Amino acid sequence: MNTPQTNSKNVLNSDVELKGNLKFNGDLTFDGKLDGDINSDGSLHLGDNAVIKGNITVASVVMRGKINGNVIAKEKVDIKTKTELFGDVRAPKLVIEEGVTFVGKTEVNPNKVAPSAPPMPRQGEAVRTAEPMIATRK
Repeated sequence: MNTPQTNSKNVLNSDVELKGNLKFNGDLTFDGKLDGDINSDGSLHLGDNAVIKGNITVASVVMRGKINGNVIAKEKVDIKTKTELFGDVRAPKLVIEEGVTFVGKTEVNPNKVAPSAPPMPRQGEAVRTAEPMIATRK
């Protein structure tokens, strides 16, 4: 049985259509259609013709095409011009070029800082609330 090399470079062109989950080692350039999730410790490059309906969990990803799902990267997410992304992004580094359609939430935390409570107001300072205040006349 052959063990796959971790530095392998794989290519699936625009004529490929898959249903199911996709796992790979090394680098993958994907320019086809996938109805399922992508999982890898490697790097993913999505081409202009890529259409993904599923979640992506990889080390790093360069995105083009149309993606409908959440994206998690251990290192970096790079979203190129004309990409359409409908889903949330979580990564230590995020690059979004001009001309991207992105509908979702982001969590970019390069230093893996734990969320903390907002600072308490100093004595004599007004407390801010999330609800708008309405001024009234007396």
